[in-house]
Amino acid sequence: MQSRFDIGIVGGGAAGTLVALQCLRQATAPLRIAVFEPGEPGLGVAYATGRPEHLLNVPCRRMSAFPDGADDFLDWLAARPGFAGTPRATLAGAFALRREYAAYLRERLAQARQASPASLEIVPQRIDGLHRDPAADGWVLEGSEGRWRARHVVLATGNAPRPLPVRGSGALARPLLVDAWDYAGVAAIAPDAEVCIVGTGLSMVDAVLTLVANGHHGPVHLLSRHALLPLPHAVAHAVDRDFDVDALHGLGTRARLRRLRGQVRDAATRGLPWQAVMEAVRPHVQALWRSLPAAEQRRFLRHALRAWDIHRHRIAPEVHALLQGQQQRGRLHVHRARLDMAMAGPRCVHLAARGRDGRSVVLDVAHVVNATGMELRVQAMRNPLLEQLLGDGHARPGAHGIGLGTDAEGRLLDAGGGAQDDLRAIGSLRIGEAWESIAVPELRVQAEALARALTTSDTRSL
Repeated sequence: MQSRFDIGIVGGGAAGTLVALQCLRQATAPLRIAVFEPGEPGLGVAYATGRPEHLLNVPCRRMSAFPDGADDFLDWLAARPGFAGTPRATLAGAFALRREYAAYLRERLAQARQASPASLEIVPQRIDGLHRDPAADGWVLEGSEGRWRARHVVLATGNAPRPLPVRGSGALARPLLVDAWDYAGVAAIAPDAEVCIVGTGLSMVDAVLTLVANGHHGPVHLLSRHALLPLPHAVAHAVDRDFDVDALHGLGTRARLRRLRGQVRDAATRGLPWQAVMEAVRPHVQALWRSLPAAEQRRFLRHALRAWDIHRHRIAPEVHALLQGQQQRGRLHVHRARLDMAMAGPRCVHLAARGRDGRSVVLDVAHVVNATGMELRVQAMRNPLLEQLLGDGHARPGAHGIGLGTDAEGRLLDAGGGAQDDLRAIGSLRIGEAWESIAVPELRVQAEALARALTTSDTRSL
């Protein structure tokens, strides 16, 4: 054993950093906290990009790390040299660079570290095993270079990319196949190369932005089953205060969607954009999800998921305008089809897809970019730690097979359904129970609640 900790946080991306930050802020005793992260804390997938074209997908006014300090990120940004003199209202509605948000998280973590009676150690290790400690309360964490003990563990493993779900993809390798989250790999694509991006969600947007920033002028094909691209935030922030969101409770999926569409039409008569209705719904999404019976949740996942995603997970208006401009100039070609096969040739990748009308779509491209997004099924994440927890009965799959089973406080459910006070999760692992569980406005609330539970007086050193 190398060290003992009161709280061990597995993963140091945005979610893990927020938990560590809150534990440091709320600690009233000299607790020992560790973040196990092989990379740089505060980055994770979302904020690891250093590319200047990659913006936040949420306006600055909503990106505070603290539920009790709504303007904290805005205050931090306003004090940066590059924003001197920028009107506060303009800054509040702006979409900052993602690399700036990573710097914000690191700075706030360093400040909390200095001010707290607790201590924080960053352990540059990936944790591949987690076992009940036979000698004391808590857990033994195993990495490639050691073992550690922690009385309480928080899983903040972040988002895992979804493998390209098509026959023949296993034979493709970089640079023929590039993951959209491989920012350097996308940036290395030659400007004249013909490219197919599989998936039309937020990961696709990142890839297109990088191609455009690099002066790409070759054909770019966008391929997905629905061919629905993300929609923009409203230019002017608005919330439909007349929407009785509570009236959605007790309705099934179809009835809720009908009510939403009707509210959008009503809002339009009052001069409000459809985004104002979504802003009214946003704080209630977790409660609305939990109020749906399991059969209705499955109906939503089968039939409404993609339409929900493009309205809920929106992009900056300027980014949306860029995508539209690329389409209008013939730089982006959108195909509504399901990819059936990918085969590597000597100089290109041969792709075969089939549209809903039965027609074939055949493409020969120099590069395929996998932008199919986040993997929700834990068994498909290829994460040794999560597989071990499932195999040993310390965890079970979440509702509908997505994420891990947790209760509303983030406590992991074991194979028998028992909630474990000393093993908790944050972020995408809770998606089956909470649904909305990956954006900063939700993560900061989860982090604050977890820290409150973990820093109580019964959390003592081993």
